[in-house]
Amino acid sequence: MAEKIHTAGKHVTWRAYFATLMSRFRRSDDGVTAIEFGIVAAPFFAVLLATFETGLIFVTMQVLDLGVLESARLIRTGQVKHISKDAFKTTLCANLPVLIDCTKVSIDVRSFTNFAATAAPPPSAIDDDGNFDDSAFTFVDTPPSTIVVVRVFYIWNTIFPNFGLGAGALANGDRLLVSTSTFRNEPFPWP
Repeated sequence: MAEKIHTAGKHVTWRAYFATLMSRFRRSDDGVTAIEFGIVAAPFFAVLLATFETGLIFVTMQVLDLGVLESARLIRTGQVKHISKDAFKTTLCANLPVLIDCTKVSIDVRSFTNFAATAAPPPSAIDDDGNFDDSAFTFVDTPPSTIVVVRVFYIWNTIFPNFGLGAGALANGDRLLVSTSTFRNEPFPWP
């Protein structure tokens, strides 16, 4: 004979009690919202974090572009003659806000005789292993009326590397940001 239990003043079998309990469980919707949030939360926060980092990257690119334009203007107008790479980098870093860490900035300045010849090394400067390689970069003196290409590379440390922003990323998960300014020097020195 099945053992009977006492619930709410009634004597029922375990089987009947379990069937009643399961029936109430199926009809209850008390935790549905929590379960649905648990299912939706992970993708929601992944998209939110990816959007946040994408916004930071766009702001950093705008700031980097502005700093490169301001610094390249000094070359274009002849305000800096026979400047060294380190001195130009110091000038560039003075035009960049705290958002950019200047220890992660690489500079490539080249001079050309015409615009058709402005081919530079691959703009990404990423080797076959996915590492950043600036060994082919140069910094040349730019005479008057020559075409100059100033390229600045910045290694952005990815905050959320696993949320879909890996396209074009370096082997260590960082992202390479590039700002380029191409112009013809003015005919300095002025008479």
